[in-house]
Amino acid sequence: MELRQLRYFVRVVELGSMSRAAVDLNLVQSTLSQQISRLESELSTRLLQRSSKGVVPTEAGLAFVREAQLALRHVEQATRAAQQARLTGTVSVGLASSTASVLGLPLIRAMRERYPDVRLHLVESMSGHLTSMLNSRQLDLALLFDTGAARRWSVLPLLEERLFLISPRERTAAAPAGPLRSLRMAQLKGLPLVLPTGSHGLRSALDAAFARARFKPVVVAEIDSLATLMDVVGSGLGSTVQPWAALGRIADASQRFQWGEIVDAQVLRTNALCSLSDDELSPAALATRVVLADCARELVRSGQWLGTRLIHHDS
Repeated sequence: MELRQLRYFVRVVELGSMSRAAVDLNLVQSTLSQQISRLESELSTRLLQRSSKGVVPTEAGLAFVREAQLALRHVEQATRAAQQARLTGTVSVGLASSTASVLGLPLIRAMRERYPDVRLHLVESMSGHLTSMLNSRQLDLALLFDTGAARRWSVLPLLEERLFLISPRERTAAAPAGPLRSLRMAQLKGLPLVLPTGSHGLRSALDAAFARARFKPVVVAEIDSLATLMDVVGSGLGSTVQPWAALGRIADASQRFQWGEIVDAQVLRTNALCSLSDDELSPAALATRVVLADCARELVRSGQWLGTRLIHHDS
């Protein structure tokens, strides 16, 4: 099978006529017909139904033309990438605030080093908002926690984050008694909590954990800004449940907060690298997806992203 045969077949289907396609491709009609016949022979199936009014694809032809169009687009992208020598363009990446505090700067540095002509558009927001932006194609890719809203995404589970109870350093009613090292969800019963709203991936995971522990949390405030949420916790009004990354931008975290890991088996947050389908991504976006995954894995392996473990995939 040759690329030119794919191009010929796709053009015949698009124009619905062998003769018009031959003119468009600057071919003798008999040559075009011969190439299509060879393609059908190689596939051992009829791709086109011919009539006096023109040609229409068979069911096999319809299935084949979609894949042929995708293959040709990939060839065009590969050709452009080779011709340009260096990737260019703009790529939009979405990160939750806690994730951005750990991954944002390493990702920008890695992209500047590997692909200096690619402009990175980094969007930091709550995961629910990022999900909507990806579905509306305002983002090329994002690191998300809840992939239930996926439509035609490519989804790669990347890592899992353990969750921590984070409380004010000063002893108040907002913090449990005793030092925080490790604890179970049941110990959060009755504790005033400051949490994100239910429309975001972390809250969905927490609500499931509360249900498994068989108690209803005391939620004193719902805040969809990580910075504000941590300020409220630091003021002593409540504790929160977050991954360690939530402390990533707080220089004096050890003076303002205490934290302990929640050791219940299912209390964790899965981070999935989500993107538009491969055929919708530019070469620059495909390259950025690889760099983002590499950066995240290196941060986990080097111990810079605490409380995490990589999700290994069978090769």
